[in-house]
Amino acid sequence: MDTASATEQGQLTFRDATEDDVPVLVRLVESAYRGDSSRAGWTTEAHLLEGQRTDADGVREVIATPSGRLMVAEREGVTVACCQLEHRGGAAYFGMFAVDPGRQGGGLGKAVMAEAERAVREDWGVSEMHMTVISLRDELIAWYERRGYRRTGEMSPFPYGDERFGIPQRDDLAFELLVKKL
Repeated sequence: MDTASATEQGQLTFRDATEDDVPVLVRLVESAYRGDSSRAGWTTEAHLLEGQRTDADGVREVIATPSGRLMVAEREGVTVACCQLEHRGGAAYFGMFAVDPGRQGGGLGKAVMAEAERAVREDWGVSEMHMTVISLRDELIAWYERRGYRRTGEMSPFPYGDERFGIPQRDDLAFELLVKKL
């Protein structure tokens, strides 16, 4: 599905990711969460996790999921953001959300999230959006709360020992479920 939305920075277009997008999306997600490049934005997890955030196989898996899609946001043909959407009954799961660190803070993330919420509401008829966030990410959780998400207190363990998700720098990592009524 191709849709467009205007933002302060110019025209954004949205589409589903394809196999050709995998290398660009891996770089985007890594740059938003890990390593020195992630420190240019405010979504970095580099202080909590080292190593990778995802890899080509992980991105391919999301693209291939029959009940979901990996939405790509582009500006003038350049990939600037992405997010995973997965249909889970009466809810949709929102994940793998990444905005180019050099473009954070200007409303791009809000525009992507609004399009994701619109798409799952209209395409799948769901009434809730769910996501999981590392519970120690207070600033990020506050940003989601300003967008209407609420903390549930429902926790799930971090996958310690599985380096596909990074190398933890702390022993108290867990994910909290956030929910928004659509």
